[in-house]
Amino acid sequence: MNKPKGYQICNRCVMDTSDPDIEFDENGICSHCHKYDIISQNLPYSLSSHEKKERLKELLKKIQNNGRGKQYDCVIGLSGGVDSSYLAYLTKREFGLRPLAVHLDNGWNSELAIQNIEHICKKLDIDLQTYVIDWEEFRDIQLAFLYASTPDSEIPTDHAIFTMWRQIPEQIGVMYFLCGSNTATESTSVKAWSQGHSNWNYIKTIHQKFGHKKIKTFPHFTKRDLFKWTKIKGIQVINILDYVDYDKQEAKKILIDELGWTDYGGKHYESLYTKFYQAYILPQKFGYDKRRMHLTSLIHSHQISRDEALQELQKPLYNEQELKEDMQYVLNKLGITEDDFQKIMELPKKTIQDYQEEVENGSDLYSDRIYYLFGNIYNRVISMIFRIIR
Repeated sequence: MNKPKGYQICNRCVMDTSDPDIEFDENGICSHCHKYDIISQNLPYSLSSHEKKERLKELLKKIQNNGRGKQYDCVIGLSGGVDSSYLAYLTKREFGLRPLAVHLDNGWNSELAIQNIEHICKKLDIDLQTYVIDWEEFRDIQLAFLYASTPDSEIPTDHAIFTMWRQIPEQIGVMYFLCGSNTATESTSVKAWSQGHSNWNYIKTIHQKFGHKKIKTFPHFTKRDLFKWTKIKGIQVINILDYVDYDKQEAKKILIDELGWTDYGGKHYESLYTKFYQAYILPQKFGYDKRRMHLTSLIHSHQISRDEALQELQKPLYNEQELKEDMQYVLNKLGITEDDFQKIMELPKKTIQDYQEEVENGSDLYSDRIYYLFGNIYNRVISMIFRIIR
């Protein structure tokens, strides 16, 4: 496959050359489509409906056995979006588990998101634990990323969420975290559009370079933490929606009819900042429209047609009044003026690679190598034990 010289859009999906790393074959089919063809063969997504049900039964039995005698048998993430909300519905109503729902409040929840979360937990009788991030710390980190001028301003939130995925199960003594991530609607990702989600050194470097406050409480993890959680504690993060035939529109209908859930009109729009960032900053400054990868995932899983996706892309991301209101709200909350924001939008575009040397200099390379070595040794020892047992 070759990279195109001019503008090109895939003949199978709606990914185009706004992804600087995209490649096309001789038939005009893009590298994302070829990647999906490989991903779709991975377990459990590639299994038949019957096989998925059988695998799911085995998995649920393990979760329930691990949770015996405990208040909860698993932890689930709940943002109020369709994926996590449907996960909550399945976990309690269909699977019969006893989940603890956890939610990260980074200060940007819409009123609708708060309402949806309350309805879900009340109607499903699920306990909710909300982790409220220190707003002044988080605001300083978000501003630092805006001034760093990379398309990665959402990764601090993702990193904090990833921390909770294993930190909360460890705290309550269970092994399983069930998350709403899934292949059916999220198989397509673009590295250039956002990267560094699990890299605490990257977040720390950007904040040290452009931030002003001392970070004391922001939830984060290192390779040492990851080693402890996965290899020693045995905590597993499971994309359980891959064990069902997940259809997004059908899931929305169930949530609306049975839980009183209300749609936001866009993926991850339960967060006011995410909405503004994805619908304005990314397309205006970087030329990235994340709808392309979300729609492409739905094309690949046969939930919409390419023509339907193209029609969706013709719709404006914002109407004029809504944009004005959202922009004013975001700027006021961040504590910056319109002039400040305009200067941010005009800063030269950069990527994580522009800060790579500083990120590496700020990392504990010795510690990283030690835990990489221990991880390899651990995996080999476990493999040997299993071979002996068999």
